[in-house]
Amino acid sequence: MSRRRKGRDVNGILVIDKPMDITSNGILQQVKALFGAAKAGHTGALDPLATGVLPLCFGEATKFSQMMLDSDKAYVATARLGVRTETGDSEGAVVAEKPVPPGLNAEALELVLDRFRGAIQQVPSMYSALKHKGRPLYEYAREGIEVDRPSRPVTIYELTLLELRETEMDIAVSCTKGTYIRSLVEDIGEALGCGAHVTALRRTMASGFTLADACEVTTLESMREQGESLDGLLVAPDAALSMFPEQELEGSALVSILNGQPVRISGQPVEGYVRLYGSGRFVGLAEGFPDGEVTKLVPRRLVKSG
Repeated sequence: MSRRRKGRDVNGILVIDKPMDITSNGILQQVKALFGAAKAGHTGALDPLATGVLPLCFGEATKFSQMMLDSDKAYVATARLGVRTETGDSEGAVVAEKPVPPGLNAEALELVLDRFRGAIQQVPSMYSALKHKGRPLYEYAREGIEVDRPSRPVTIYELTLLELRETEMDIAVSCTKGTYIRSLVEDIGEALGCGAHVTALRRTMASGFTLADACEVTTLESMREQGESLDGLLVAPDAALSMFPEQELEGSALVSILNGQPVRISGQPVEGYVRLYGSGRFVGLAEGFPDGEVTKLVPRRLVKSG
């Protein structure tokens, strides 16, 4: 006897403006319950301290969560200079204090920031969710165990100094996936010779969505209390996949793809992931393998109709 699914079929993406002092999974569970959804997931956790853009995937959209997780991100952060903490943010205990370099001004700070623009190597924080032998690093850190962490390549597309105060700075960062802003701030503090940690962090962009696309959980709760449907707030899964070219299919090619079979198309060669459309709707992602003027499209993630 099959188990009955709890919740209803809900499909699409909802961008939440995550509040402070709650985990990403905590917000996910709240929103999932408000929708009464059977299946949902987020696309990359934000620390409890952090706020901002958190795309949530429901139903068929969860098939594309990894692509969204792999997307570029943007943040605005406030850093306290002269103080290092064990976690790299204000939630951790202070481990060292040093005076900020006398006479530090925007021009001098820009010279330091320039070292962290472009392709850099970054060592992840011990208080990150990265796994080591099946356990997140932060569990080892809480037990006082230091794990060797090799540096990883990341790219800082933009690193803008928004404001410098006596012992604080505000920065805007645009970066590749896997970049830890806490680690970036700590490294900048080390380069200044005084240390630093994050006191506020707001994600302003993820998966192509910005704060303008985000809604607050309190808004959802108010709509539910007034008996309004929340489904109209959802956007289609392909809204997060605009980085991939699109391909229209019809006839036998569309039927084959929908049956999970590769197809060959002529015309402009297509390489890598491509969004597939047919019969006026998004049908999924395929991977293109060009061969001269013909491209083999192999289905990778298909969405159910209806």
